Formats: sequence, structure tokens, C-alpha cells
Amino acid sequence: MFTEIENKPYFLANKLVKLRLLVEDDFENLYRIASDPLIWEQHPEKERYKKEVFIEFFDSALIQKTAFVIIDNKTNKIIGSTRYYDFQPDNLSITIGFTFLSRKYWGGLYNYSIKKTMIEYAFRYVDRIYFYIGIYNIRSQKAIERIGAVKISEINFKNSDISKIQYEYLIQKKDWII
Repeated sequence: MFTEIENKPYFLANKLVKLRLLVEDDFENLYRIASDPLIWEQHPEKERYKKEVFIEFFDSALIQKTAFVIIDNKTNKIIGSTRYYDFQPDNLSITIGFTFLSRKYWGGLYNYSIKKTMIEYAFRYVDRIYFYIGIYNIRSQKAIERIGAVKISEINFKNSDISKIQYEYLIQKKDWII
């Protein structure tokens, strides 16, 4: 886990947003956003807008201790969430994902600035960053490709008894252009 890195950030920031580590008290504000079914319509977990499904997602994020709430700098309100996970120190790699934003913030600018900030921080410690995106999540596929990630494979993730095909994307430090 990324928590093994000594200098794990409590928050990251850029001109548009702050990313602060997720805490239990963030549930209601984050669920208010996540309860919008349109956020999840292209996502493999289409029912994450339901409270009982979102609770599992949120609890998993708390346990990992590498999830952030995304806060709009102008309004100082939570607008979404993202996280680092699957830190592989031997492979010098990490995964960024589980990102969702309020629909008001869709359209690229916010997602790009969030991912760019996370990527630049992670490249202090790793050489490769992975992203896993559902095969029907065209919006996220296009967004991650605009950032510079390259689709490298198709992965069959098994969650409980359900298999879900996802595309694996990669950005390598040597290819990252700031």
C-alpha cells in the first residue's frame, strides 16, 4: 500500500482543488454526490448510487487509508473522491482510480487537474501508474487517454461471483510530459 511510503500526503492541491485524506465524517457529503445514478451509468458498479452499495465502497476506501475527498477551492465543498491503491514497491508501481466527480464538474478540466496532481506526486516514488476502467466507461477511457495513459491489456476482474472486464491503462514516468 502507498501508506508504506514515509511521506504519504495528508492532502494534495492545485489551483482548482484540494485532495484531503478521506475521513469517516465525509460520508454524508460524499454520498450526496454519489447518490446520482447518472454518475455510475457507464461504470461496472452501476448501483453504487444506492446507499447500501456506496457504504461498502466508502468503508473500503477508509480501510485503505489512501483515498481522498476532492474539494473545490472556490466553494470549499466536496465534489468527489479518488484514491491511490495497489502500491507495489518491488515493481515501483501504483494504481490511481475509484475516481468520481459531481456531474457539475464533468468535462475534463477538473478531472485532468486532479489526475495530473496525483500523477506528479506518485512519480516521486514510482515509475509506473496503472488505471483500470470498465469497457463501457467510454467517458473515463477518453479522459485517461487525454492525460497520456496507454491501454495495454484487458483484465477480467472477479468481485464476489461477478466477473467484469476492464481495460488496463499505463503511464510510465519516462513518458510523462509535464
